[in-house]
Amino acid sequence: MTTETTGQRSGHPRASTLILVPTELERRRLLDLGGFPEPVELCGFGPIAAAARTAQVLASERPARVLLIGICGAYDASQHAVASALEFDEVAVEGIGVGEGAHLIPPPRLGFPQWPGAAGQRTIFDRLPLAAPRASPAARVLLTTCAASADREQAQLRRSRMPDALAEDMEGFAVALACALAGVPLRIVRGVSNEVGDRRPEHWRIPGALGAARELALSILSEPRAWELDAAAP
Repeated sequence: MTTETTGQRSGHPRASTLILVPTELERRRLLDLGGFPEPVELCGFGPIAAAARTAQVLASERPARVLLIGICGAYDASQHAVASALEFDEVAVEGIGVGEGAHLIPPPRLGFPQWPGAAGQRTIFDRLPLAAPRASPAARVLLTTCAASADREQAQLRRSRMPDALAEDMEGFAVALACALAGVPLRIVRGVSNEVGDRRPEHWRIPGALGAARELALSILSEPRAWELDAAAP
């Protein structure tokens, strides 16, 4: 995949790292915890807003790299504890294709890519690599959905289709698609606020999750050269 951006083609210098956060609630919490040395922008809640807003900000800010930070649900809280943080190697999307629930037919099975690829870009079906250094042979996959799992049964169904997914969010794939089309490397950090399918607010740990996400994000921001060297290849 090409790493050229609009900013490079027009001769304007790129910004360094752009931090994206989905919601104002998450941004306020992160700023209360001390914030970041880089600019922070909202990308919006859900995949449609996140894709549109990310494309807009990439065009106006021309960053060299993007870091998406927010909360997520973990599919197995015994392995990825609530109030911990995760970085992901890949991001996938659920809910695009034909049908729904157990009858969903995703883009790869339909043979219809979401983006056919052009000018050296990859063909995009329902998964995208991220710029994180691979920590193990097994990918750490984040699954993006249009609506969060309402219960454990829905969570189990989604995990059965994407067994390597560790967590669920609502913006990651959208931001990744916008970044892929712009040729900008992306890393994603999410704090685990709850177990997927558990909608009981008393079990959620949003401040702790965002605190853990911020600490992990700061460690990533301290090593931009390693980030560039490990940018995802086609």
